[in-house]
Parts: sequence; structure tokens; C-alpha cells
Amino acid sequence: MKHGIGLPVYPGVAMGKPLVYRKPEAASSDVGTPEAEALKFHRACQEAKNQLSALAKIAREGLGGEQAEILEVQVLMLEDGELLEGVEAAIASGASAAEAVQQQGEAMAQDMAALDDDYLRGRAADIRDAAARVTGILRGSGTFSFPEGKFLLLAEDLAPSETVRLPRDRVLGLVTRQGSANSHTAILARTLNIPTLVQADMDLKDGENAKILAIDASCGEWFLDPDEETLARLKEKQSSLNHQQTGLDAYRDRETVTASGRKIQLFANVGSAEDVAEAQAVGAEGIGLYRSEFLYLGREKLPSEEELFEAYRTAAERMKGRSVIIRTLDIGADKQASYLNLPAEENPALGLRGLRLCLAHPELFLPQLRAIYRASAYGNLSLMFPMVTSLWELQEAKRLCTQVCLELEDDGVAYREIPIGIMIETPAAALEAREFAKEADFLSVGTNDLTQYTLAQDRQNAALERFFDPCHPALLKLLRSIAEAAGQAGIWAGICGELAGDATLAGMFLDMGYRELSMAPGRILEVRKTICEREETP
Repeated sequence: MKHGIGLPVYPGVAMGKPLVYRKPEAASSDVGTPEAEALKFHRACQEAKNQLSALAKIAREGLGGEQAEILEVQVLMLEDGELLEGVEAAIASGASAAEAVQQQGEAMAQDMAALDDDYLRGRAADIRDAAARVTGILRGSGTFSFPEGKFLLLAEDLAPSETVRLPRDRVLGLVTRQGSANSHTAILARTLNIPTLVQADMDLKDGENAKILAIDASCGEWFLDPDEETLARLKEKQSSLNHQQTGLDAYRDRETVTASGRKIQLFANVGSAEDVAEAQAVGAEGIGLYRSEFLYLGREKLPSEEELFEAYRTAAERMKGRSVIIRTLDIGADKQASYLNLPAEENPALGLRGLRLCLAHPELFLPQLRAIYRASAYGNLSLMFPMVTSLWELQEAKRLCTQVCLELEDDGVAYREIPIGIMIETPAAALEAREFAKEADFLSVGTNDLTQYTLAQDRQNAALERFFDPCHPALLKLLRSIAEAAGQAGIWAGICGELAGDATLAGMFLDMGYRELSMAPGRILEVRKTICEREETP
């Protein structure tokens, strides 16, 4: 038996067959024959043109001409004789297809940047972008194949784009050697109710050779091939935890109201239609955060408007009139979709993410807005924008919503007017909450990022765990001021970050004036029990 420790991010006991997850290997860096490399290049070039043409079609339908023309110009660039001949010549000289595209694309970009014509100089960025798309395809990754049956997954670390690919009905638990309690992987584990340890002191090779892995994510222990005594003890604890959970079932269909009559709504954070079922099972009073980005992650191409519409419509219908708040695309930072070919950023947490990305790329944003408004005819939908820092950003996003509604009217497509809110995730937004409250229908606090930016501490950095204080006085002051701003404007404020699921803080949020808490479905019954049993002084 081997034994060690890890940092618990979702409690519970799990045991079963271990499966070591290895990052899918990138396409081979071996250079084939010139003929083979040339064939790879032409195939990748055609795939890139298909992607660009699809994006151009979306842009033209939603934006008119300018954005579509930029993408169509990139298609033409990939058909340019100078590019094709230059790449083929480099391949004939022994370069790989990816190296040849990168070199020829950069050479052409530099030539364009040196021209006197402003328009042609501006095309230098386009040839770089088009070449980067082809290079990305050539250097693409494979996929990891999951075996049949249930297992506990072991990994060095997991990105959000990898966690969404997990066969969630077969994963008994997660153990990673890296990661933090505030990472998106940890957040997803809580959403899925999967016992999880991060920062585990385990050699993955030992996991590959073990027959049984057992974890106690309530106290942070793992065991490889545990002896009979350890197994018996863990099974007894697992049974006890299951019994405690059963005891919470009495709160499944109760209103979340204190003994003195103060009410607060408990909503669920979800990332898919499957998560909506989990929310219903625990009596969630609504969906407070539908993470749209998970519809974009773990796939090879951009979801279509129809795919998005079906996902949102399904959520709206399943909640049967209860509120469903859809957060628009929040790609960026540690949530990346390789097919978007976004440029690398030195500090992505402070980069082009959330609403900033959507406003910079309306060809991504408008189809999503159309899908949301189309789905609004099937239920009680709201939408909210992430990573808003300035009032003009909200105003511009609302203008695009109006544009979409007018287009739907012209097309004879049914929709409803829906509430529009924002996430408060930065100190700038928190300090300007009173101004935002005049423009938005509600405010929802993303405490994960608000804590990160207020304390200047990267939430993904495991070395900062001891400094990451979600109850820091500065943060609590911001939280109180946000609730006050909403109350003064006559709108409601909620919390959809991880702090909302901390039962020990529920009473404080109630006292601050928050009217909604949205959390992982597995947290709802415990928080409801805490609030319903709360004794208040008249």
C-alpha cells in the first residue's frame, strides 16, 4: 500500500480502478518526405480556408460586410501564389510544413508592413493570422481515449478544455499533482459532485501500476492498493457521508427562508444540459450561471448558432419557468479553444477575455446573442456579460442585443425581451457598481476573479494558496458596497462565485442584502439547511 496527501477541493470518499490521463501528444514533429509535407500543407490550408469561410458567413449574416471581408481576404491570402510557391520551395529544401508556413507567412507580412500604402500595411496582420491558423492545424493535438467502465482519474493537471471531455458518468474521482483549489478544474469538480484532490504527492507511474485507488477528499488522503483494514474504514466513512447527504433530502423542496421570514434564492451553476438535471434533482430555484464557454471547449470547431440555440432552449424548457441566467462566452485566461487561433498573451488573466473578446470579435458574439434570444421564447431566460470594467462596454453589448432583436423581428423569429445583467469581477466594476446599477437589470458577483484581482493573486498559482483569502476585509467591503448599490437602484444582486456555496458565509451575504446565491448543485441543500435553521435577532 502507498499513501499520501493532497489538497481537497470537493469532499467525499471514492475508490476504484485508477486511470492515468496523459496529455494527447501533439502531431509528430518528424519531417516527412517533401511530398508528404506538401500534402500535409495543402490539406491544412484547405481546412483553414473552410474555417475562415464559415466564420465569414457568420459575420456577414450578423454584421454586414466589414468583418466578413477581413476573413474573406484571409481566404484569398491562403490561395496567393507567392505564399503557396514560397511554402512549397521551403518544403523542397527540407523544412517541415509548419515551419515553411510560419517562415513564408512572416516574410510576406514583413514585406507588406514595409509598403507605403496604408491598406496594404494593414494586411500584414491578416497574413500573419492566416498563416498562424494553418500552422495551428499542422501542429494540432490528438485525443485521449477513455476505456469502458468507471475509474478514478489521475493527471498531472487538467485544463478546462480537457475536463469537459471527461465521461462524467464514469468518473468516480479526480486526483491531480498540480492545480489549485480555485482553478476552473476545481470548480467543475464541485459542479459534478466528484471527490477531488489537487496537489497530490503521487507518482503517476505508481498509479499506472496500481489495481485500486482510494481517496478521502474530506481530509485529503489517497491510497494506492490499500490494505483490507483501510478499505473497510473508507467504506464505512463513505456510507456515513452518504447517510448525511440523505439527511439533507428533507430540504430539497423547501423554500430558502429563515425563521424570521427572510428569503433568499438558491440557484445552481451549470455548464451543460446534464448539469441542469443535477440542479433540478437538488431543488435549485433557478440557474444563476450557465457557463456558455463549456459549449465551446473540448471540440474541434466553433459551435453553430443552431447548436447554441438547442443547448439554451433545452435548459430553458427543463427548468419549467424558473430563471435561467446565461453568461455569454467567457473564453480566455485558462479557458482556451485552440480552433479560435487567438494570439498568445503574456498575461492572459489580464488579457482579451470575456466581454472584451466578444466585443473585439462580434462574429463570435452575434450568433450567441441570436441563439439566446431565440431560446428566450421557450422559458424564463436572462443574460449577463462577464469581465465588464467600463460602462461603455455594457452599453455597446446592449446595442448589439437591440440589433439582434431587430434582425429576429425582420426574420419573423419569436423572442422575448429579457433581463440583462453583468458580472462584477474586477475592483473597477465593484467601485462603479452604482453607475452599472443604473444600466443593468441585476448584478452578479464573480467572487473567484474579484478575489484574484483585488488581492493581486493568481488563482491558478498553487504557491499562493496560503495568501488567497476570500474573506479579506477589502473584498468584504467591496461585496457590501455592491449589494448596497443594487438595493439603492431597485435591482437585485447575487453571488455566483465559489463563495456562494460556503454555508458558513450564507448568513453574512443575507445580511449584506444579497437576494440570490448561485453555486455548484451539490452545495445547495447544505446552504439551504443552514439558512432555514438560522436564528436571527429581531
